[in-house]
Amino acid sequence: MTQFRPCIDLHQGKVKQIVGGSLNDKGAKENFISEYDAKYYASLYKEQGLLGGHVIALGKGNKAESLEALKAYPQGLQFGGGVTARNASEFLNAGASHVIVTSYLFENDEFSWDRLDKIKRETGTERLILDLSCRRTNNGWSIATNRWQTVTSTAVNKENLIELADHCDEFLIHAADVEGLQSGIDEDLVRLLGEHCTIPVTYAGGARSIDDLQKVHQLSNGKVDLTIGSALDIFGGKGITLEECIHWNKQHA
Repeated sequence: MTQFRPCIDLHQGKVKQIVGGSLNDKGAKENFISEYDAKYYASLYKEQGLLGGHVIALGKGNKAESLEALKAYPQGLQFGGGVTARNASEFLNAGASHVIVTSYLFENDEFSWDRLDKIKRETGTERLILDLSCRRTNNGWSIATNRWQTVTSTAVNKENLIELADHCDEFLIHAADVEGLQSGIDEDLVRLLGEHCTIPVTYAGGARSIDDLQKVHQLSNGKVDLTIGSALDIFGGKGITLEECIHWNKQHA
């Protein structure tokens, strides 16, 4: 059954909601900057019993906040953002249930099986999440790295979803073209994930109301979970409340 999954997005040391496709070295278009720190949100999610959420560090200057969040909700949050084979164990030891990896898996914009093997030796498949965040192309979707600015040649398709599922515990997939826009989910992508993912998968991008939880549930036959960011009241949104999401999860547990 489709579940709501919470998030904490960190940019320049602050909890923010941004337009994903705008992120670059100079900054990003911001939808919301919170007056609260990452520890506050981690504690809130822990108090409400919300599972499987993620902390994403978008660029530099976010490590201290990330570690505080993981400390506040040990084993309750996943961590992503600059994760490599060299530092993965640090975040797992700090309290992350899993680490999330994308850009490290690519060398010269090509997928590296060698790097995947290296990080698996540090995490095991059971504590590794592959972030297959992507952009639309003429042929479907391709994984986007480097803060979603570099579109690689690795497609998000049936074959790759099935093959990569053997190497991790979950997938996390941001639809970068609609991330932060509250313009509706990428229905075709959600349908594809529901058809071909054999492990847990969380989709993020474009959600704007409780109806999107129902829509993801229907399109994926309940196999895909949904992260809601900018539309959520705790991030300044007006489309859906955290209370509604918690109620949904309880109804569809």
